[in-house]
Amino acid sequence: MRILSGVQPSGRLHLGNYLGAMKQHIALQEEHECFYFIANYHAMTTVQDADLLRSHIRDVAIDYLAFGLDPQKALLFRQSDVPEVTELAWILSTVTGKGLLDRATSYKDRVARGISPSMGLYSYPLLMAADILIYRSDLVPVGKDQVQHIEMTQDMAGHFNNTHGRDVLKRPEPKLNDAMIVPGVDGQKMSKSYGNTINLFDPPKTTRKRIMSIKTDSTPLEAPKDPDSCSVFALYRLIATPEEVEALEERYRAGGMGYGDAKKLLAEAAERLLGPPRERRAKLEGDPDYVEDVLSTSGKKARAVAREVMADVRDASGIVISKDRDS
Repeated sequence: MRILSGVQPSGRLHLGNYLGAMKQHIALQEEHECFYFIANYHAMTTVQDADLLRSHIRDVAIDYLAFGLDPQKALLFRQSDVPEVTELAWILSTVTGKGLLDRATSYKDRVARGISPSMGLYSYPLLMAADILIYRSDLVPVGKDQVQHIEMTQDMAGHFNNTHGRDVLKRPEPKLNDAMIVPGVDGQKMSKSYGNTINLFDPPKTTRKRIMSIKTDSTPLEAPKDPDSCSVFALYRLIATPEEVEALEERYRAGGMGYGDAKKLLAEAAERLLGPPRERRAKLEGDPDYVEDVLSTSGKKARAVAREVMADVRDASGIVISKDRDS
């Protein structure tokens, strides 16, 4: 099965990114053919500083490699290294009704948060559909809140195939990630937009300080505590071993333990998770040629697939290009 997923280089990756997506992406490389792209075209809806965007792209690539993505098993490439994706996005726009884009909840949500409604933001689902369809992807790992994008992609593929009388574009299916909400230090869902993140590769002291700042209630030290209502325990459950989780849960319910002790245990578990990748990341930062080679080599392999698909799309839709283009 061919797996396709993208990650936006819109800022530093945090623990929520790892637990919600990266961890699953890296595990999937052992079972499937995986295409992972760094969505720099998508990021332009929010990041419009050229130097910052270039830096974010590099950081995302290094982060994935540091956590164990193997370029021999999975492709990791820049979205912009496959220009056919923007061509397909335009062609999809010619067979997609405006009403479909009007219903996109991600657009409505971003506008509600005060993000300027550019045409790029409005037509975001078209480019996302092109990202998926250009590689004839079988499965797209998503959370429940992103299933609509896959349904829209399915609709667009159907519109194109029906319009041109050929089954050129493959219908993808969503692969639901393990349902998990990763709480930030304020108890809300961890998100850069809320400023409540625990970054993956801050220095250990900074990470520990961030964890010690997690908001908790005022239950006295000697009183039993409810682990199911505590953000500290919720994070611990996601990164500690089952045995460690069970032991801490017993201490919560027994009483006699302060939240400070739980935070210290969480900081220790976080360092066990993040310490080894942090060391690998430091080495990767010192070898930019290797990182660029991974991205460019993967990009060429991904583009070879995209070119085959676009040849079929052009033939079906009557688009003619000169034989020496891109040669």
